Amino acid sequence: MTGIRRAAAIVAAQVLAQIGAFTLPALLPQFIARWSLTATEAGWLVGAFFAAYVVTVPVLVALTDRVPARRVYLVGTGLTALSHLGFALVADSFWSALALRAVAGVGWAGCYMPGLKAIADQLAGPAQSRAVTWHAAGIGIAGAASFSIAGALDAAAGPRAAFLFGAAAAAIAFLLGLIAMPGAIPPRHGTGTPGRLLDFRPVLRNRAAMAWIVGYTVHTWELAALRAWGVTFMAAAIALHGAPAWLPAPSLLFTAAGLLGILVSISGNETAQYFGRRRVVAAAMGGGAVLALATGCSLSVSAPLAVACVLAWNAAIYLDSSALTAGTVQAAEPSRRGATMGLHSMCGYAGGFIGPLGVGLALDLAAPETGLGWALAFGHLAPVTLAGLWLLRRLDPTGAAGTRR
Repeated sequence: MTGIRRAAAIVAAQVLAQIGAFTLPALLPQFIARWSLTATEAGWLVGAFFAAYVVTVPVLVALTDRVPARRVYLVGTGLTALSHLGFALVADSFWSALALRAVAGVGWAGCYMPGLKAIADQLAGPAQSRAVTWHAAGIGIAGAASFSIAGALDAAAGPRAAFLFGAAAAAIAFLLGLIAMPGAIPPRHGTGTPGRLLDFRPVLRNRAAMAWIVGYTVHTWELAALRAWGVTFMAAAIALHGAPAWLPAPSLLFTAAGLLGILVSISGNETAQYFGRRRVVAAAMGGGAVLALATGCSLSVSAPLAVACVLAWNAAIYLDSSALTAGTVQAAEPSRRGATMGLHSMCGYAGGFIGPLGVGLALDLAAPETGLGWALAFGHLAPVTLAGLWLLRRLDPTGAAGTRR
């Protein structure tokens, strides 16, 4: 199997592993009512996925410098299938759901970056950058589709059917990984050795890589907050103002937002190839900060405006998604690519844990049915995003990993 075909097969597996990832956020208003959850508890349910990911991803991804990525990937897809199956058959309260969300986070830690590294190890140069982009696009499409798929299956057969679908898809991803991923570690190029398993000091000394890791951390912080609460926010706007007949359901709207985001992500990385990643990232982060404030305030105006703000903000977030990850991959030392990507993912998903929880805490401080609550919940992300942009520029002032082609 050629490197390009192998990469395509791995992307397909990643799509299937991700297709059920946002079933819970898509159905979150239903579970809040069913289990009488506070907004903070709901934030914990979404954030537990990221917290478990952060704890386990350094070990699992760094292991791919020593053992075939396929071994780690098969564990990840197996746990992903198990978590969805457990949510369908066992979850009946906050605590059981919290445990299963943690299992899902460990599973994704074994899928996401190990799968990306398996692709990156097969290619180099522009082909590698584009493969990283299509990997991000495939995952993004799956994540976007998971909202509408979950909503449709819930409407047809209840939430159990939505989670069973996610379990079946992850099981197929397991089989694809078994077939497509190489069973040996690819030969290393360049100088250096992997070093100790969890020794990230060489990565921390790589200022260019750390710049993009910081940017990705803030990016995921912002993206996870919107993904977790976007459907609930639009449902709150519709409940407050009513909705015109032409306006689709919130889960379908957020799928549209995700698909639009994928197109923006692909075009953003291609634009970055010519004009420089730093410029694209600066535009994305600056626009995201403005739109975070605008989205939070839009609840008080009308449901269509709230939806439009969600779509625009989501697009701004996605603009630098692939560019940030590609920047880290290209700035990494080849012999420490696994460790570098592990730290990249760990820091990013740490932001992903804080984002949904921060929104939930803000909503509990100011009631979620009010404009003030959502203005605080989403608006607090603006200074976070701008701080991330400042740190990125400080760590890599010359743009070593973001130069023009």
